[in-house]
Amino acid sequence: MRSSVVSMLALGAAIVSAFPTASRASSQVKRSTSCTFSSAAKASESQKSCTTIMLDNIEVPAGETLDLSDLEDGTKVIFNGETTFGYKEWKGPLIRIAGSNIIVSGTSNHTINGGGARWWDGKGTNGGKTKPKFFYAHSLDDSTITGLNVKNTPVQAFSVQSDNVVLNRITVDNSAGDHNGGHNTDAFDVGESSGVTIRDAVVKNQDDCLAINSGSNIIFTGGTCSGGHGLSIGSVGNRDDNTVKNVTISDSTVTNSANGIRIKTIAGATGSVSGVTFSDITLSGITDYGIVFEQDYENGSPTGDPTTGVPITDLTVEKITGSVETDATKVYILCGAGSCSDWTWSGVSITGGDSSSKCENVPSGASC
Repeated sequence: MRSSVVSMLALGAAIVSAFPTASRASSQVKRSTSCTFSSAAKASESQKSCTTIMLDNIEVPAGETLDLSDLEDGTKVIFNGETTFGYKEWKGPLIRIAGSNIIVSGTSNHTINGGGARWWDGKGTNGGKTKPKFFYAHSLDDSTITGLNVKNTPVQAFSVQSDNVVLNRITVDNSAGDHNGGHNTDAFDVGESSGVTIRDAVVKNQDDCLAINSGSNIIFTGGTCSGGHGLSIGSVGNRDDNTVKNVTISDSTVTNSANGIRIKTIAGATGSVSGVTFSDITLSGITDYGIVFEQDYENGSPTGDPTTGVPITDLTVEKITGSVETDATKVYILCGAGSCSDWTWSGVSITGGDSSSKCENVPSGASC
């Protein structure tokens, strides 16, 4: 009898070994599932059960977020066809993606269309209609966003608050807003991040092509920026994190924009900007300033009186070339006493426009 019982137990163990438990089988299915969704709600609801998510011609309802912020590690998210959004006055975001080791991309025929003209009123985030932010790449760590085609965002496009994320070959085309009320349509706003690389972006907008408000070890390279406010550090100050450190902005062009390159720190604020390099930037059609570094910034109305609470140190400016418009200023530097130091300045050659007579406390080596 004992022998029979042992034999039956052995047979049972063999069966269990051959056929995994329900939880193990479920886990195996989860790790090999490819899902296609035409509904934002279904995509959000089922995101944890898919290793590859195809978003096929999604129409996101008004006032809702295409929310993929609870993805399993290693998930692939692919946009296909046209992604659109219903109209409502609200703060957004229209899209939120988060997770680790996520790969976000688009098929060759995809477009993510924010339909911004319905919100554009020339006031951006400074009044008028309440406009939704577009894409939150927050807590999207060790991940990649590549090849997305974005157009007509209501206001700011990509808000990046992540570590070790690469944004590669992204197009943000808000050119339809040039004469139609587009405003504050920053392409890439980076804050509270470390290890961000933005490579080969093409941007047409009405505000900063890049704005780094805080963070470290950030690279922007190979960018093509037009129509906006240029490549910016800041504004820095009056946030939870007010430190910008180790940033390289290189090998890019800025055309038909208000500014070429700039650093703006907020008047009366505290923080720091250090280890920033602007290199190999070509300018053309710049209407206000080719290079502008100012420590007196207030939204829309600089004070003209620089303060020293956000020092700008260890700054490299090299090979900034091209031209500004006739009534523009080639270089404007407005620093507080002793708050700009250890600057390296070489190969700066900007034609057109005027030289500024209002520069203050220009560090040794720089030229205004």
